[in-house]
Amino acid sequence: MRFSPIFMACHPWRPPFWPSLRDVKNCSRQFFCAALLPWLAGCQVFSDKPSSATVPETRLQGELSLQAGQLHFRPCQEQRRFVISDDGNSGISREAAELLADGASSLFADLRGSLKASEQAGVDGKFSPSLVYRLQTQGAGCSDINFKRTSLHASGQEPGWSVAVNRQGLVLNRQGLEPQALPYLEEQLPEGRLHLSSEANGQRLELWVAPQRCVDSLSGTVQHLSAELRLNGEVLRGCAYLGGARGGARDL
Repeated sequence: MRFSPIFMACHPWRPPFWPSLRDVKNCSRQFFCAALLPWLAGCQVFSDKPSSATVPETRLQGELSLQAGQLHFRPCQEQRRFVISDDGNSGISREAAELLADGASSLFADLRGSLKASEQAGVDGKFSPSLVYRLQTQGAGCSDINFKRTSLHASGQEPGWSVAVNRQGLVLNRQGLEPQALPYLEEQLPEGRLHLSSEANGQRLELWVAPQRCVDSLSGTVQHLSAELRLNGEVLRGCAYLGGARGGARDL
């Protein structure tokens, strides 16, 4: 007499017999539970709560001031005010304190960070910076009409120089000389560095930029990039920042 394999899997071997109804029920129950285990495990995996989404960051420019021992930030052309929450590694509290200690009542700030709600009265929320592009007491600030068209701006002192870069070309300014518009080639290098080069109108220019905190030796302006300009064999050093034409990019 031949036996069905399903019952042979459920029961140890014994002398041949036809299974009873109870045996059939017990075996069916075991197989049903065994088949159900993977499904239940899958339910456990998919029922876990998803991890909290990362708060998106935004780049803002505006006025930074000290009020009642707290840094307050008001974006350009806005009335909203945000208390600065320095819970990252931006160093904004230290940098702002040093600049405000020189007598300035407010600073122009170019920051990247996240906006969050705040229970504090008198403010519209809190702003947690993750990167300080610029902190300055001088310059155009909110009234800079070229910011959105500029992809990179570098400058230095003694002698004074600046390079403003956009998609059409770059403009070289040197103390006592007329501005020069030049074409350029851009190369992105490892570790977030950037190299621009140009050979036109009798000028051989190279601009090297790297992510590194940089302080202007004359104005005290803090910027997030260091710059080295090599112009016809002369080496000039300074600071730089990314402009609005780079889409608010955090890195080079």
